[in-house]
Amino acid sequence: MPRLFGRELSEYQVRERVGSIEQVGGVERMILAEGSSAGVEAFRVRTGGGLDFTVLGGRGMDIGAAEYRGYPLAWVSGTGPAHSAFFEPEGLGWLRTFHGGLVCTCGLTWAGAPATDGDQQLGLHGRVSHIPARHLSSGGRWRDGQYIIFAEGEMRETSVFGPDVLMRRTVTSVLGEPRIQIDDVVTNDGFAPQEHMIIYHCNLGFPLMGPDAELVTPASQVVGRDEYSQSTIARWARFSDPQPGVEERVYYHDLKARADGMTVVAVVNRGLGEGLALYFEYDRGPLWNMSQWKMPGQSTFVLGIEPANCHVQGRPFERDRGTLQVLEPGETREHKMTIGVAEGRQEIDQLVKSIKAI
Repeated sequence: MPRLFGRELSEYQVRERVGSIEQVGGVERMILAEGSSAGVEAFRVRTGGGLDFTVLGGRGMDIGAAEYRGYPLAWVSGTGPAHSAFFEPEGLGWLRTFHGGLVCTCGLTWAGAPATDGDQQLGLHGRVSHIPARHLSSGGRWRDGQYIIFAEGEMRETSVFGPDVLMRRTVTSVLGEPRIQIDDVVTNDGFAPQEHMIIYHCNLGFPLMGPDAELVTPASQVVGRDEYSQSTIARWARFSDPQPGVEERVYYHDLKARADGMTVVAVVNRGLGEGLALYFEYDRGPLWNMSQWKMPGQSTFVLGIEPANCHVQGRPFERDRGTLQVLEPGETREHKMTIGVAEGRQEIDQLVKSIKAI
């Protein structure tokens, strides 16, 4: 049963206390109206458990701004959730409309650095975060004593004589619980094998990030993407205040998993309120690499947690390493991730203990 405002209540008890479930939580569909975001369809979700967030239906069903009891969790870029019509796929043009947000999806047929792959010129991080979703739906329903809040839609990356890859995304939360569940099903609807790369580019910012923050992972090995990253690897888990003129660092984490195949990483800030942590739990099997993007710059003060089925050095890099994933015609891959909040010393201690036990 839901736990709302310190009390466990049955469905009947909740319903007798409110005129509408929207009083305590739910989902509201909207269309953004300002500037370059005008026309972007979105969903505002209130979990009733302190966690509120926006699902950007017009931007690949990405998770945009998010907060917990008034504390912002995600870094939000100056571009905002710009309409997909402004997307520039060439080179680094993706950055002109990179909204940041709690989850910005990269893929589906390529991701990572711009590259030339055969006769294809591939820009940064692919197209899926700029594809408006179709067959959008949202709502809530009681099931087995819990109220399930959901938003869903599908994105198709396709072109004439090109790929035809469909991703169906369902985002759910349980009333009274500070968690987000993302369920993605990716299918090659075409009639030829198709490369599949996906990165869940999760972007955390102030006030969660700062000198009191620490990244906790069950990594068996951490290596730098390049020479500079490797030279700074001693402090991959710790953070500072924003610094002028700094360069980005990227670290690859080889994560251990539990017997059920799941792994967990968390950002812990014991100095924020009573202590706050944000964790990411997912199946390490299909998402075998976790990239950490550490960018403690001015304005770009952000930590990227990036579960992925690839590195961030582009499609030719994966092809040369023999790690490029390919979907056969009709083949499907499922990717699932839970994002949740732990608050207070006891919850955080339990979370950290569980990660270190993996």
